[in-house]
Amino acid sequence: MMERTLFMALGASAVAHFVLTCVMGLFARHRVQYLCLAWVNGIFFVVTLVAACFSHTIATGEPGILHPGMMIALLGACYLQSIYPLSIPMPGFLQWERMWRYARPILLLLAIYVGAALLGSRIVYIYSASDLMKNILSSDILMRLCALGLSVYYIVNIFLLPRRMARHANVPRYLLGYCVAMGLSVVFYTFVAIFYDLRLLVTYVVLFTVLNLYLTFRTLETLALQLPRPVIREVSEEQEVKAKEQEDEDFNEANLHRFHQINLWMQHHKEEWRDSSFGRDRLCQGVGLNRHLVLQSVRSQGFNNVHDYISSFRVAELKRMIARGEVSNMNDTLAAGFGTAQTARSCFLKAEGITIDEYLAQRNATAD
Repeated sequence: MMERTLFMALGASAVAHFVLTCVMGLFARHRVQYLCLAWVNGIFFVVTLVAACFSHTIATGEPGILHPGMMIALLGACYLQSIYPLSIPMPGFLQWERMWRYARPILLLLAIYVGAALLGSRIVYIYSASDLMKNILSSDILMRLCALGLSVYYIVNIFLLPRRMARHANVPRYLLGYCVAMGLSVVFYTFVAIFYDLRLLVTYVVLFTVLNLYLTFRTLETLALQLPRPVIREVSEEQEVKAKEQEDEDFNEANLHRFHQINLWMQHHKEEWRDSSFGRDRLCQGVGLNRHLVLQSVRSQGFNNVHDYISSFRVAELKRMIARGEVSNMNDTLAAGFGTAQTARSCFLKAEGITIDEYLAQRNATAD
């Protein structure tokens, strides 16, 4: 039963990392900062696929404490998951240079271990603390302890990532939380590598895959925020077309007509949406359409929901206020209709792709 569970977990992990590799590889052709993520996910795909092929051996074996295979896997996981900061806008050859430089301790340790094995060093199986103490001076055990110590070094680097990245204002908050969760997952795997347990190993494979999926999806979400936003067209007069008749002729035309109707109402009722309590229900009441039709209409023009549509007017008003010099601090942004300064920040970032502070800095630089 556990063998089948392990095989399914490793197989699902391999498929997930293959998809992530393809997606990140596609984006890496256009933006080099995704190159590192593409390669790392590709390595994880190969490793989990090979491990799935040997799931029977892994499930039925008794590797004991500090098995060489578990220690090598631990080293690889710690190293690969601690090099995320390499995925920055730099040429690919510089990324590779930094990756190899950071991997030198691992490569040296593996070279020594392989050399010792070729010279006849035997693998020592230990199942208790007393077995470990009896063989503590053997070259095989010393190499494993060195691998464990090197893994701890990479784990410490993982936990230091949030502090290092927090110095950069453009680092998203989710990435800091991800680094902490990633560090905890590697600590968990270190425990599994020392005290082998099949159920815990399956649990780690699931956690490991979920974390990598989360990072990739949030990275793609950040990319999506940079896509062009729908343009609000000015409507000079209401179109006298019956929505029901137009809906029978063309569903999209009916949505467009209703959207023009909503747009016209928003343009002539500025005092309404500059009130922070204004929302979907008041908009529906004002335009005389139900929630479904209003949502359907704004989505037909590229908006995710009614809230995003209303926020687009407030962001546009905020930009006009900034241009007129009416914004000197974040509290002034509430006059555009936002409930809190934090809401103003998040809506502005989502709509414009930059923070309000960066936008103000750009305008000041242009004025100078």
